[in-house]
Amino acid sequence: MILYLNTTNGNKIEVALKEGERILARKEFEAKYSQAEKLLPEIKKILGKKKIKLSAITEIVIANKSGASTGFTALRIGVVTANALGYGLGIPVKGLGGKTKSKKFSKFDVIEPIYSSEPNIGKK
Repeated sequence: MILYLNTTNGNKIEVALKEGERILARKEFEAKYSQAEKLLPEIKKILGKKKIKLSAITEIVIANKSGASTGFTALRIGVVTANALGYGLGIPVKGLGGKTKSKKFSKFDVIEPIYSSEPNIGKK
């Protein structure tokens, strides 16, 4: 079972469950400035509706390349969530989109977000 996460759109989050090529469940929802508060509860809801345990997830795929509408923080939240779940479950996390950045951390590969530009978080 694959858990797919996409937080590359700064206003929306997409969560999906796949088994092989078949999409079992997919949800896209608004989350402007609230990705951290909404992502994990929505993962729990989508698993609950399909009566799938978190332990059934064997791989996590995260969209990790930013674009014009990507929020810097939204992208980091998705990648950190994927890495934390992957680490906790002992399963692989793979980046989707462009050249994937991955670093070996102990026995676990950590996926890094790929940003289109430097963060603009304050005035110069």
